[in-house]
Amino acid sequence: MYNEDTELLFPIRVAPSLRTLHGSAWRKVVDQAAKAAPESPVAISFVLAMARVDGCHSCNADSFRAMKGCTLCAQDAVRRYRGGEKGLLKVVDKAKRDAEKWFR
Repeated sequence: MYNEDTELLFPIRVAPSLRTLHGSAWRKVVDQAAKAAPESPVAISFVLAMARVDGCHSCNADSFRAMKGCTLCAQDAVRRYRGGEKGLLKVVDKAKRDAEKWFR
């Protein structure tokens, strides 16, 4: 089954749909990523963080997540993340550090 909303890795275009799922600190991070150029370190690190949270590495065309599409998958993953807002922000910070190492 093909879903137009399904991509290989978390698409940055989905970020605005995650904005209201947690508090003000989360909104700030999402807004920064959504407004950044797709090739910027901010956007790339957010994509990395969300790919980790969403489990994009294990998604495939036949999976239920792929059938739902990236938007619903990401919303569900962020809503259900066990670490809450603080945990998500830690994942984003770790992704920023990892991306910075890669860009050097």
